[in-house]
Amino acid sequence: METPHAPRSTAARLAAVAVVASLALTGCTATDEPAEESSSPAAETGQTGGDAVDTPAATVADIPGIIDDVQPSVVTIFLESGGLGSGVIYTENGLILTNEHVVRGAEEVQVAFADGQRVTGRVVATDVVTDLALVQADRTGLPAAEFQTELPEVGELAIVIGSPLGFENTATAGIISGLHREIPGSATNSQSLVDLVQTDAAISPGNSGGAVVNGEGQVVGISEAYIPPQAGAVSLGFAIPAGTAVEVAEELLEDGTAEHAFLGLAPRTVTPQIAQQLGLDVEQGVAVLAVEEGSPAAEAGIETGDIMVSLDGEPLASSEQLLAALRGFNPGETVTAEVLREGETVEVEITLGERPVEEG
Repeated sequence: METPHAPRSTAARLAAVAVVASLALTGCTATDEPAEESSSPAAETGQTGGDAVDTPAATVADIPGIIDDVQPSVVTIFLESGGLGSGVIYTENGLILTNEHVVRGAEEVQVAFADGQRVTGRVVATDVVTDLALVQADRTGLPAAEFQTELPEVGELAIVIGSPLGFENTATAGIISGLHREIPGSATNSQSLVDLVQTDAAISPGNSGGAVVNGEGQVVGISEAYIPPQAGAVSLGFAIPAGTAVEVAEELLEDGTAEHAFLGLAPRTVTPQIAQQLGLDVEQGVAVLAVEEGSPAAEAGIETGDIMVSLDGEPLASSEQLLAALRGFNPGETVTAEVLREGETVEVEITLGERPVEEG
């Protein structure tokens, strides 16, 4: 198993951030060119080497059985436009969980099952913030996947099942490489690429919306994105945690929408270079580029030009960290932001609002 490259320096990461941000979300969508496919080989075992003792991780011999058990719960989603992605059977009566960007702009799709049957599916609810969607397939009596809503452990077996580049029922294997990951620069064009599970199991265009499962055959994540080799990456794939997916799916089932805490400001990451150029007294934080009129941030007195350095005591090093931190709060909750303003540090109490519903 190849070891993922060490993170680049901040300067190098910023230089490449525009490329990474533009490819990260769409890089897992089947409408992209095949050149986006990951070039890293799948791992052959969930173990990290040495003689494992009393480990709950699956052995090589277990992996084929896990795949056989889970594949019937993973589907391929076809769009009339020619795009495709993957999905996971959420309920036995035909409800499919997938990515919002897989079904974006579609009202109806075709859903193909592991047994070869293909039926019409109707897009019933979407959530742009978490990039999740529900599709109702015209079929019942299906094998619903089992979801593990607790976060997996780093080093745990990870098996990705989906339809990369249209190759249906494809499985790749590796490990869970990291938790609570944010893709640098993604906040400028997406709210979904934060608080993700990282894996080195190969994820390619078409895997979007498919399953990342553990050694017990439980879904621990919904495949979301990958960073392609052109950006200097080796085996960097990302998934929405199953806990987030289930929570949002249940909200969408209830009334078709999911609630998310809302500040109402435009953030930008402050790097040490930017801080030095602007003569700031901090080396990292989140600059407020604009404040929406009447928003929670405006009501709390946040001003354009403020630098947010922490939220409820947790330091903020990037815009993506701010978006990830908001995932832990509900609309109506009050949080304390530490703000640098004209060389002075002030504390601001913000009562979070509910994010307006966005069209997919």
